[in-house]
Amino acid sequence: MLAVAAALAAGHLVAGLVSPASSPFLAVGNGAIALAPQWLVEFAKSAFGVADKPVLLAGMAVVLLAAAVGVGLASRERPRPGTRALTGLGLLGFAAVALSPAFTPVDLLAPAAAAGVGVLALRRLHALALPAAPRAGTGMDRRTVLTGTSALVGFGALAAGGLGQLLGGRLTGSRDEVTARLRGLALAERAPAIPAGAAFPEVGTPTFLTANADFYRIDTALRIPTQTAADWSLRIHGMVDRELTLTFDDLLARPLLERTVTMICVSNEVGDDYISTSNFTGVDLREILLEAGIAPGADQVLSTSSDGLWTAGTPVDVLLEPDRGALLAVGMNGEALPPEHGFPVRMVVPGLYGYVSATKWVTDLEVTTFDRKQAYWLQRGWGRLGPVKTQSRIDVPKAAGSTPAGRVTVAGIAWAQPVGISRVEVRLDDGPWTPAELATEVGGDTWRMWRADVVAAAGAHVVTVRATDANGVTQTEERAPVLPDGATGYHSVVFSAV
Repeated sequence: MLAVAAALAAGHLVAGLVSPASSPFLAVGNGAIALAPQWLVEFAKSAFGVADKPVLLAGMAVVLLAAAVGVGLASRERPRPGTRALTGLGLLGFAAVALSPAFTPVDLLAPAAAAGVGVLALRRLHALALPAAPRAGTGMDRRTVLTGTSALVGFGALAAGGLGQLLGGRLTGSRDEVTARLRGLALAERAPAIPAGAAFPEVGTPTFLTANADFYRIDTALRIPTQTAADWSLRIHGMVDRELTLTFDDLLARPLLERTVTMICVSNEVGDDYISTSNFTGVDLREILLEAGIAPGADQVLSTSSDGLWTAGTPVDVLLEPDRGALLAVGMNGEALPPEHGFPVRMVVPGLYGYVSATKWVTDLEVTTFDRKQAYWLQRGWGRLGPVKTQSRIDVPKAAGSTPAGRVTVAGIAWAQPVGISRVEVRLDDGPWTPAELATEVGGDTWRMWRADVVAAAGAHVVTVRATDANGVTQTEERAPVLPDGATGYHSVVFSAV
């Protein structure tokens, strides 16, 4: 167990110096995510939500612990089984790191350090723990050996954690600098002020703008990338007239735009909460693509995150729509992007689910075709285009909750990007559809709050909602799962009037 701990600490420490993603422990975890079947990915997201990655890492730690105990028992008389096991783990680490999309040869230093330290620690411990090893009075006894080695392993882990904290501090400093720069720059386009009547939080809807800390998070990163704004660059290449490479300063030298956008995850089940709204600050992505020049026949922009683990394929025709408002975002609600939401730069494309448009930590845009390149989620059976579907949700009353009989307030949200919501209706039990009161509209790219009063006699009731977009098209009642391109169906809540 101590040898495995020493190996993991050494690998993590060297990875912190070389490349955080090259940590063998994290690389194996990322490999597990990449190879996981679709049903397992969906189970993890639905069962654990944003805790799916900590659960994965904890599960890996438990498996390693159990394996270390088993191999340790098999190695009591001679170290060969343990040496072979550690060598096997080292080879697994080498493979996971080498197969990483962001691999560079120097990344192999981390798994090499892990394997070397692990084997050396095991053999040294084993030699000192043998009955023939020096005893008290003439050398170290077993207790001293184990205590000393435990302290050494603890120091290694502490050093790795300290280095990680140092890297985090560097990232924090970069974010603070970007926030200060954004607040000192004039915006070429400012988002309209959110009117007082845009939400009904007093009756149970969300606030109109989602606080950064509450914004939903879905991605494939086990460890958040630590690239600073000074180190960031974006390459635009592929089927273009001229290849471009932009630095963060290049972005801030362009006209900065602020736009209010609601983002929705394709994994959002009917009535779920993978939806949030923010004021994003960034530069117009359409203008950058036009500057690069799109070659005839190109129909996809394949975006890649800095760790190479996330790719998304966005339709070219959507990005080139003059009124779509796609951004390379650098700010969120008046400050730099939080690390977990893509600092220093991410994509934001209104009207498309995030899996085809919202690449965080973006560093590469390849203009290509869907036939030539398939993005991460497309390889896993998701749809190619990913347009947001008209949906609505009931926030109050709560499912299985109770409320006084009589007049009951029903409230929630609805969305239909990019055209907006024109009508929301509610139905109590099998009664008629009744129009709800709509909150003040902010824009077609955002959610819209609604509320209605129904009269409920004592007993159990079902309340249902449906929404109609600005083109007069009502959301479908047909239930569909999130796979392959988003869930559909009316949202209903069962509650009791008492």
